[in-house]
Amino acid sequence: MTHELTASRLASASSDGTAKGGWWRDAVIYQVYVRSFADSDGDGVGDLRGVRERLPHLARLGVDALWLTPFYVSPQADGGYDVADYRAVDPLFGDLSDADDLVRAAHALGLRVIVDVVPNHTSARHPWFRAALADPAARARYHFRPGRGPGGALPPNDWESVFGGPAWTRVADGQWYLHLFAPEQPDLNWDHPEVAEEFASVMRFWLDLGVDGFRVDVAHGMVKAPGMPDIGQGAQATLIGAQPLPFFDQDGVHEIHRSWRRLLDSYEGARIGVAEAWAPTSERLALYVRPDELHQAFNFRFLNCPWDAAVLRTVIDESLAATACVGAPTTWVLSNHDVVRHRTRFGSLARARAAALLMLALPGSAYVYQGEELGLPEVVDLPDSVRQDPAFHRSAGQEGLRDGCRIPLPWSGQEPPYGFGPGGSWLPQPADWAGLSVAAQTGDPHSTLELYRAALELRRALPGLGSPEAGGLTWLPAPEGVLLFSRPGFACTLNSRPEPLELPAPGRPVLSSAPVETDGRTVLLPPESCTWWAL
Repeated sequence: MTHELTASRLASASSDGTAKGGWWRDAVIYQVYVRSFADSDGDGVGDLRGVRERLPHLARLGVDALWLTPFYVSPQADGGYDVADYRAVDPLFGDLSDADDLVRAAHALGLRVIVDVVPNHTSARHPWFRAALADPAARARYHFRPGRGPGGALPPNDWESVFGGPAWTRVADGQWYLHLFAPEQPDLNWDHPEVAEEFASVMRFWLDLGVDGFRVDVAHGMVKAPGMPDIGQGAQATLIGAQPLPFFDQDGVHEIHRSWRRLLDSYEGARIGVAEAWAPTSERLALYVRPDELHQAFNFRFLNCPWDAAVLRTVIDESLAATACVGAPTTWVLSNHDVVRHRTRFGSLARARAAALLMLALPGSAYVYQGEELGLPEVVDLPDSVRQDPAFHRSAGQEGLRDGCRIPLPWSGQEPPYGFGPGGSWLPQPADWAGLSVAAQTGDPHSTLELYRAALELRRALPGLGSPEAGGLTWLPAPEGVLLFSRPGFACTLNSRPEPLELPAPGRPVLSSAPVETDGRTVLLPPESCTWWAL
């Protein structure tokens, strides 16, 4: 039934995506971390053919689209986010025909496909950067600068890499180049016209192949403040999204996004752009989704919320207000390939299940990271010898523990690799994951997988859910630690407290993250749970 609803929705949408205001406005989009989704050839690494073969899982789950992390030619210094050729598939993941087959197969199931574009930096092995190293006259597409101090031995400024250490590396002739991430990821200079021309061409290449849009990596990073001023303090990675920085969220990025919106709008089929943007406030983030810019922007303030009802309500209110000012939907997210899985962040599976129902009840679009529908925890005990996060061996940057949320998925079986592929897996899977596999959870009414399937089916069946066009939400009086809101024909209760709580029943319960006791007049809300009600 869920698959039929998904296919029907894609087929009935108008060619320009204006049905219900645009398909993306209430879409549930599933993030596929390609390396860890499914392996078709036994090399232990997920690939495009593996994704294609597992598309029925996504159709049955009931999502509207999938977002694929980078599968382009890359030395894999940062999991593919160091791109050497934006128009070719890395042999690790297949070839261009596999990408084409995947897009066609997804569309046949009613699923749209979004791919990553990485415009802030290239790989150090990109032809442009190779040319820049060989010839100083060919460096204008990147940020090369002379150093400071005696003999230019010090970096040009005090900027730090997000991964830790200086954001500058010195080359043989004494100049320095900027890399806000790993040294293998030199930042592009978007003041150079060839950079904009190249990325417009890259986007056309993939749009012509049939993709439905782009998730824009580091959408806030392409433009740097004039003069590249010092910041004056260390631990700069902790400041991202918390205060203005001269290398992120500069006003100049918005003209780039406007040019991409014009390009996307020139194609039929409602192609979209999704901003991975960190901004100091909800209002700054909303600038990325103005009517002439991108369609969505990840709500990282919601992702970073603690398990606290008052904080959640504040962030929900501020997020909805900010995006409403520009006529855009809010885009909710709990986990992704860069953060600790929310089951572990929140401290329990019960809280993770409740948070998922809360997210899916909010107006706007939602993203589901692969494995969260299985209730996967973060793997926190990986040995140092297998870790591949480039930040792991650096200091003062990210914590370097992103490998724990990238463990290959368990599909079936009693022992690793749990049906991930005919061989092993590039990161070791825990020995106790058999009960978390897709096969083990399918048909179990108490499983997290079946909770997600039911939630996504109800999200479409109940007109007051999902779509921001159905109306906003109204907060209703509730005890401390409880969130209670209504939408047209629907209500949602979240009990964040560690004990059960009796309340007047808002309506008829239709789904809950934990068993609910009600006599029709009152309800005993389970601890740390979320319940959906039909009114």
